[in-house]
Order: sequence, then C-alpha cells, then structure tokens
Amino acid sequence: MIRIPPRSGAGFTLPAGQYLKLTDPEGEQVSDLVAYAADDTEEFLSSGRSLDYAGHMFLTTGDKLYSNRSRVMLDIVADDVGRHDFTLTPCSKDTFRIIYGEENPSGGCQENLEQALAHWGITPDRIPTAFNCFMHVAVSGDAGEIKVLPPLSKPGDSIIFRARMNLIIGLTSCSAGQSNNFTYKPIDYEVLPQI
Repeated sequence: MIRIPPRSGAGFTLPAGQYLKLTDPEGEQVSDLVAYAADDTEEFLSSGRSLDYAGHMFLTTGDKLYSNRSRVMLDIVADDVGRHDFTLTPCSKDTFRIIYGEENPSGGCQENLEQALAHWGITPDRIPTAFNCFMHVAVSGDAGEIKVLPPLSKPGDSIIFRARMNLIIGLTSCSAGQSNNFTYKPIDYEVLPQI
C-alpha cells in the first residue's frame, strides 16, 4: 500500500486488468482521480460521457467510467461508501482565491495533479474534471444549489476500480477544506492483480 500525504498527489501506471484500491484510512477525506490512456494521453476520463451513459449522478459499484472517446476506462467493482462526486473540478489556487477569499493561496489538487502527471507530458489545461472519490455534493432547490458536505467515508472505507485499458492515473489527497470537513488527511492506494 502506498500513502499519499495530506494535500499532495501521485501519478502512476495501471495496466489493463489490474485493480486499483483506494482507501480513506482516517475517514472524511476526498481523493481526486483522473485517468489517461497510456498509449495516447489525448484520451482521458470524461465526467460528461460517464454520467450520460450511466443515466444517474452518483456512480458506484457496477458503473463504468468512460473516456472522452466513449471507451470504458475503469469499472467500479466494489464501493464501501456509494457517494462520490463527478461534477466539480479539482481545487486550485483559483478555487481558494474565488471561493475561500484567500489572497495568496497555495496549490490544490489541480497543481498537485499537474506535478504528478508532468512526467507523461500532461499539461495543466489537459487535466479534466476528476472523479472525486468520497466527496459528498448535494444539489437542491429550483436553481440546483450546490452544497459540499462532509464525506460519508469512515476510517478504512475503500473503492475498487478495474482497469479496462492501460492507464496513467493521477490521484490526490484533496486540499480543499470544504470537501474534507476542514481537516486534511492522507489517502492510501494499492494496485492489485486480483481481488
């Protein structure tokens, strides 16, 4: 198992057929997940395609995560929590400036993903909306007000994905206070040949 320290990120390859187990060791911690086809990074995880083809907002066990080219990248094969977000972008310096009112913000998931994925030539503008594991977003009212609530994940809860193609994965331990009930904790992950 590999630990992503609080407010940081990691990048790695995930071969087709392998499993990615993502665990929240302390509870109430979000992890942003992005994916790219290893043989062509112009193909990447698509929130719009995945939600469109699923026909529902909250993806969980049995759902598929699609690329911008409508190919399945990942299957969700197990999920202890059942509530994740696939609508909000990775937090960033701009997030902290615009939403939190910080004058000189430090980096967030966007910047951590940029650093983690630079090795593969993935540039900042090519980081898509992430699958925000364990993030609890509620939508209410006629205007569809968005409210970020504390994650429902408890210590040791996990989600497991199966790769459907050779992938490059970016993961974070999210830096946005609102997403993590204003605490910052690690995220654990492991790549497994079987489960």
